[in-house]
Amino acid sequence: MDEPEGSARGVALIAHPHPLFGGTLDNKVAQTLARAFVARGYTAWRPNFRGVGASEGAHDEGRGEVDDLQAVLEHTQAERYVLAGFSFGAAMQAMLSQRISSGPVVLVGPAVTNFAVPSVPAGSLVIHGEKDDTIPLAAVMDWARPQDLPVVVVPGADHFFHRRLPVLRELVERFPP
Repeated sequence: MDEPEGSARGVALIAHPHPLFGGTLDNKVAQTLARAFVARGYTAWRPNFRGVGASEGAHDEGRGEVDDLQAVLEHTQAERYVLAGFSFGAAMQAMLSQRISSGPVVLVGPAVTNFAVPSVPAGSLVIHGEKDDTIPLAAVMDWARPQDLPVVVVPGADHFFHRRLPVLRELVERFPP
């Protein structure tokens, strides 16, 4: 949990990339998301998914992970919150968003080729790297198109936003909620 100076304006729940491929709460994109929201006055919660680090349980192919995110959100007792995630975490947040009827979400490199990622609320922020070879930009556009959902493409960025994290942070810091 990362806290802003002064009183928080809400909670940002940040979900990390795929746990079976080394994703943890310490992932640099997840940390960048947290820093951006803290700079905006949110308390950022970055839990590890089940079976990662010291957390209990085992990977559940996205089912239990969404339950876990919902449990963390309920634990915060936040009246105002933003859901954000990277890759696998973005897919999980989209699923949670549908379950709890949330407001706009922030999805970075959403894993739309690996999961049945549902539609997200209007006004959501989707950020994707132009040169992402893990989740092709074309697949994200195919997912976003039926929703009339804009996708912000970061020129030259790969899936992990190497050397593009400052751009990612700036985009999130300008996000409306």
